Amino acid sequence: MNMQFPPQLEEAQVHRDPVQPARQTFLKSPAGRWVLALLGLAAVALMVWLLVMKAQSRGPVAPPAGPPAVSVMVPGLVEVPEVVQATGTISARRDMPVGVVGEGGAVETIRAEAGQYVQKGQVLAEIDSAVQRAQLQQLRAGAEQARADARLARAELERAQKLVERGFVSRADIDRRQATLDAAEARVAVADAQVREMQERIGRLSIRAPEAGLVLERSVEPGQVVSPATGPLFRIAAGGALELRAEVAEQDMTALRVGEAVTVTPSGADRSVTGTIWLVEPVIDPARRLGVARISLPADPMLRVGGFARADIVGGTLMRPRVPQSAVLSDNEGSFVYVVGKDDKVVRRPVKIGPVSREGIAIREGLDGSERVVVSAGAFLRAGEVVTPVLRKD
Repeated sequence: MNMQFPPQLEEAQVHRDPVQPARQTFLKSPAGRWVLALLGLAAVALMVWLLVMKAQSRGPVAPPAGPPAVSVMVPGLVEVPEVVQATGTISARRDMPVGVVGEGGAVETIRAEAGQYVQKGQVLAEIDSAVQRAQLQQLRAGAEQARADARLARAELERAQKLVERGFVSRADIDRRQATLDAAEARVAVADAQVREMQERIGRLSIRAPEAGLVLERSVEPGQVVSPATGPLFRIAAGGALELRAEVAEQDMTALRVGEAVTVTPSGADRSVTGTIWLVEPVIDPARRLGVARISLPADPMLRVGGFARADIVGGTLMRPRVPQSAVLSDNEGSFVYVVGKDDKVVRRPVKIGPVSREGIAIREGLDGSERVVVSAGAFLRAGEVVTPVLRKD
């Protein structure tokens, strides 16, 4: 039986690729799979190589950088007040301790307090003197008895002298009566001296101010037993005069003069007072290299003994270089600035600073005002480095 196929099927069989079945067979075989894997690895390796070559390719090369630019200034010279700053403690100009000068005893009354102004000889405290006053009465009675004996001896001598002219009394008897009178008068003198001694001893039981002044401290209470070994019971600022004992750096001592005005500002105060240097001590502390200027202070309730204060001593004006605060650096060797030389190299220059103000820091030593001083960025520079100076115009 002859079977007839549709014309479309016959046409499809005519145009079928004879290689395609063989290719599919090869790809499904183990060798075909290995070929596909190797081609994939080769493609991945090629891609990785292209990425690495692109990453390693050098970009555009920048031109070499020049020396760093820094801001500099030529400070010149300006008129700067020569101000010496110092600190110290407020104290009495003459601090007078007052203690017991007599026998001592129990304190009976306190008549002065700290902060009170007292006059010379004013009673500050009284010590119980009951026993001494009883002894004084006894001595006064003995003195009266001695005076009575002396009066009797004088009367007997006078009567004897009248009788000696009549021959009733011998000359020797007159001499004995004279000696009796002399002895009686001597006993009177001794008794009077004992009375005065006891009066002085009682007077010393009243503790008095040796000078007029301000009572700074009272360290005794009623009922306390005191003696000369107790120590000071009161402290008095003689005349109420106070002073500031300002500690001044050794190199600044030569700039101080007696009579110069000083502005003193107590710690925590919102105002200042004007004092005067009355003594520049001639001794320098060898350990701290500090001297002391003693500055007299006016009477002011704001000032208290033992308080801390700052002193600004103006000693005239001088021509000094002045630089911004950012230009001055410091380390273990002291203060310094960086100066740019003619060869544009950075040079370290040690300096000694002077007064500090809003305008800057005055340089006392180390600069003459004609140098090119690095204004800022000094902390990032080092000596010998070459820079490009840029002059700052104020």
